[in-house]
Amino acid sequence: MIARLWTGAVRLADADAYADYIRTTGLEEYTRTPGNRGAWMLRRDNGDRTEYITLSFWESEDAIRAFAGDDIEAAVYYPEDERYLIERGPRVRHYVVSHAVQPAEKGSSR
Repeated sequence: MIARLWTGAVRLADADAYADYIRTTGLEEYTRTPGNRGAWMLRRDNGDRTEYITLSFWESEDAIRAFAGDDIEAAVYYPEDERYLIERGPRVRHYVVSHAVQPAEKGSSR
């Protein structure tokens, strides 16, 4: 599995609207792309700005290409991103997931 990490920042006043926008564009597109294994959107308010990280998980580089195109390190942007973003990472980063843990189910014994 491959983790795909994108970073960006918006003005604090735009943070809630941008989060809603990303849910209905990027995160929705992730879920419609075969080979996507889930995604998280992380948010950190920092003074007058809000920083975002989207962390998505993919079965393979081919699955990422189906979402992002041939240059998988290029970020995918949507029409209103220019209106919101005051900073964005220069490239998307990818990491091979080497280990993952899940919390134990309640009531299970070891």
